[in-house]
Amino acid sequence: MAEEKNKVGFALKKITTEQFAIIESSYKESEIVELKAGLKFGINFDNNIISVVFSTSLIQEKSPFLLIAVGCHFNINIEAWNSFYNESKTELIVPKGFISHLVMLTIGTTRGVLHSKTENTPFNKFLLPTLNVNELVKKDVVFKAEKTK
Repeated sequence: MAEEKNKVGFALKKITTEQFAIIESSYKESEIVELKAGLKFGINFDNNIISVVFSTSLIQEKSPFLLIAVGCHFNINIEAWNSFYNESKTELIVPKGFISHLVMLTIGTTRGVLHSKTENTPFNKFLLPTLNVNELVKKDVVFKAEKTK
């Protein structure tokens, strides 16, 4: 029974490609490739949406040659949303385990968008590696938010 309490109902509502670029002049076939990654979170309080934007760039000699940022926008069911909301502090506190799951889904989506955008190009050989989400998300994500309804 306790397990049921930890389940959060949600649905992927929208995927957005926030950024995509290939800078061919910055790429050199034999050079070492470095990967940098970042995360941003957002909420749409009125519509119970949590957004996760994962961005990554492939870099050689401090110059990026491939940039991608993909957003996944998740509609959270009202019971879960209300359980995240702390009215006295006007904060929405999204538990680490749940936000990590959304991050994992967003990284997987980014991997697919990267493949699709680079298909039939020499850059299709660059795959987004598996990433340790626990290294990216170390704690609950807290949003300052006041109910407008």
